[in-house]
Amino acid sequence: MTPITITENAAKQIETLLNKAPEGTAGVRLSVKATGCSGNSYVMDYMKPGDDGAGDDIIEAQGVKLYIPKTQSWMLFGTTVDYTVDSLGNSKFIFSNPNEIGRCGCGESFQIERK
Repeated sequence: MTPITITENAAKQIETLLNKAPEGTAGVRLSVKATGCSGNSYVMDYMKPGDDGAGDDIIEAQGVKLYIPKTQSWMLFGTTVDYTVDSLGNSKFIFSNPNEIGRCGCGESFQIERK
């Protein structure tokens, strides 16, 4: 199993974001933040100049780099990152994570079983 899969659509969007990012941005970090009614949510932020990536795993796929904190890799292992635009023009990253055991009703937060 691939640690993280980045679809072509997600890679194109990450590349678009990086082209608009502040100078010196190395990539995008995918992390998990404790929040929401189910406990966790996905967060994507720029790796800003000066950010220390030594504690991150780096996934390279489709020509982009995705940084993942090593302390959270177990939660994200096997995840597919996709990007979609609906018929109304709303766009978002979609995370298909086989480690999720539940989501809140609005779909913004999720639960992971501790291993």
